[in-house]
Amino acid sequence: MADIVVTRKIAPVALKELESVGTVKLWEEDRSISPAVLREWVRTADALLSMLTDPIDDTLLASAPRLRIVANMAVGYDNIDVKAATRRKIAVTNTPDVLTEATADLTWALLLALLRGVLSSHQALRQGAWDGWRPDGFLGTEVHGKVLGIVGLGRIGRAVAERARGFHMPVIALASDRARPDDGIGIKRMARDEFLARADIVSLHAPLTPDTRHMVNRQWLFDMKPGAFLINTARGALIDEAALLEALNRGRVAGAALDVFEHEPVSPDHPLVVHPRVLATPHIGSATRETREQMAVMAARNIVWAIQGLKPPQCLNPEVWSD
Repeated sequence: MADIVVTRKIAPVALKELESVGTVKLWEEDRSISPAVLREWVRTADALLSMLTDPIDDTLLASAPRLRIVANMAVGYDNIDVKAATRRKIAVTNTPDVLTEATADLTWALLLALLRGVLSSHQALRQGAWDGWRPDGFLGTEVHGKVLGIVGLGRIGRAVAERARGFHMPVIALASDRARPDDGIGIKRMARDEFLARADIVSLHAPLTPDTRHMVNRQWLFDMKPGAFLINTARGALIDEAALLEALNRGRVAGAALDVFEHEPVSPDHPLVVHPRVLATPHIGSATRETREQMAVMAARNIVWAIQGLKPPQCLNPEVWSD
């Protein structure tokens, strides 16, 4: 039987799949497993089911001579040194597709709540600050007909764009986005400067790579249409947070909705968390019961396939697998 390490509590149905092929060592505490403990645990492990919050670097991989697979329970995998894993003939997998709809839903929840001031009006009501209806009370921004700019036309970006149809919103994207064709959604592609000048709302859905880290920098933010809004449900490090804070304070950006931050967990007194024009959530893009169970099952099945000698379905480095 294989030794399998799981770094967080996951859906019971996924644990059962893993227990069918091995002995599971499960980290059950509410805090993340420390790198030191994880290194100790993987010394005899054949498989590792990891989270996006677990740094899987070459040092850790070197301490796991029996490791055959790292199954990340996330669509992203920037926490894993894939090149190092490939050199060591360790398969790396992720969980694409299953979190697309949940993340797109959250993007729209944040977008609507931000533009209509849902959180601030709710807080005012709870604090007894509502003294009755008036023409200028709790004014927000209308969503219908606004121009939605999508950065990253992958699965999630396209799902967000598709939802814009119901609001009769033109959707634009960067001409440099190398995603597949629009498939009838009607997305218009344009150069960066025109894109930023036209978008009323910019929604980030790009992966985190060396090229996209801090892509939303001071120049980007000050080139945006005055009064535009920024949404990020992708990766926190896409944004230079200091530059965003400046743009908000100077009124260049009307508001931001952030589900992710460069360094997580973020403190409750973080300048962006407490900013009056920021709506922040604690990385809940995929946080539905249905999606988290599907993610866990997909990660578990990748491990089951690897333990059984088969190439995992979501293998990111298939070159390590010899048929």
